[in-house]
Amino acid sequence: MTGPGGTGNGELDRMGEMRAEGRIERARLLYERAIYAGDDGESSEADRELDAVEADLALARGRILHLRFFDERREDPRELELLERAARLYRVLGDVAGEGEALFWVGCFHQVVRGDDATAVPLFERSHELAAQAGDRAIQAEALRHLGTAAHFAGRLDAARERLEASTRLRREIGLLAGVASNQVGLIYIAAAQGRREDALALAEEAHATAEACGAKRIVRQIEEARARI
Repeated sequence: MTGPGGTGNGELDRMGEMRAEGRIERARLLYERAIYAGDDGESSEADRELDAVEADLALARGRILHLRFFDERREDPRELELLERAARLYRVLGDVAGEGEALFWVGCFHQVVRGDDATAVPLFERSHELAAQAGDRAIQAEALRHLGTAAHFAGRLDAARERLEASTRLRREIGLLAGVASNQVGLIYIAAAQGRREDALALAEEAHATAEACGAKRIVRQIEEARARI
């Protein structure tokens, strides 16, 4: 249960690109209004838009470096620098959703790359809090998943189950079914560890059907591995 499972990175990247393009265009329009209308206040607003673009870009580049870690299994110090810069910029801008997402990825760096749950857990908790304020159910679900992972590794199986089930409910609500199946892999292991063999088998059956329907082949393999250990 490592790594941000079922995050839909491709979709997040497309959304990020659209958001950045919109902000750059707004900065251009603000510049034109300042030039032609003589409104100096427009330049300050343009600065804010470009700071937001910088935050978006830092977050996107940090996510790409995180993905590269899974291929190279080598820490790139630029990942943490980029993600922390994104979080700072979003905080200054008052962008609660952006800060929540950036802090989630900072937490992923510490948990996944460095294996440091002691540092990661408070970041995931803060990310979840900010995402809840912003109504961002996708990041809430991600933070809960990784809090569940930390609890599982710490042997706190009831807490791990609670967080993964909460993450799964959110993923169902937003239609991220591959993410539901991914969470259920962890829930299978937890059920088996708690001696709930029938629950584990039922979860494996449901998760397998969901993952196959989504074409999530990697998750299908994970489910088969989990089922073999029940």
